[in-house]
Amino acid sequence: MNLFKSLSVFVVLVISFAFTNNVNNPFPSINIKTIDGKTVNTSDYTSKGKITVVSFWATWCTPCKRELDAINEVYADWVDKYDIQLLAITIDDARGLTKVPATIQSKGWEFTVLADSKQELQQALNFQTIPQTFLLDQKGEIVYAHNGYSPGDEIKLEEKIAALKK
Repeated sequence: MNLFKSLSVFVVLVISFAFTNNVNNPFPSINIKTIDGKTVNTSDYTSKGKITVVSFWATWCTPCKRELDAINEVYADWVDKYDIQLLAITIDDARGLTKVPATIQSKGWEFTVLADSKQELQQALNFQTIPQTFLLDQKGEIVYAHNGYSPGDEIKLEEKIAALKK
C-alpha cells in the first residue's frame, strides 16, 4: 500500500508540474491593456513570428524590477542579434497602475509594457509568484518558463533565445 501511495503522490506532482510549467503550450489569447488604457490582445504581439520574452512584474516587486533592469541592459543587443520582442506585463491593481509610467521612465525601459490589472492572463497561465518569465518561440508557443530572479538568469534566458534562433 505504501508503494501505491508513493506512486500516486509522484504522479500528482508530475502532472502539477506539467500544468504549472506551461512549456510547449500556446500562449493564451487574452485582452489586456496598454499603459494608456487601450485594449489589446496578447495575440497582437505573439503572432508576429518573433521570439518573445514575456515578463510578469509589479511596481512593488523588487526582484521583478531587478530582472527587467538586467534584461534592459542587454535588450538592444538581443533585438539586433535575435530580432526578439519583450512584453513586460504588470499585474498591478488600478491604484498601482498609476505608478507604472513613472517607473518605466525612471528605469529607462525600452520594451513594451502592458497591464494585466485584473490578472486574467495570470490566471490563464496558472502561476502565483512574480517575477514570472516565459519565452515564446516564433509560433507563439511557450518553450521555457521560470519564476523568481537571481543575477545571471538573463544569461540562461539568452542561451534559450539563441537556441531558438538557430
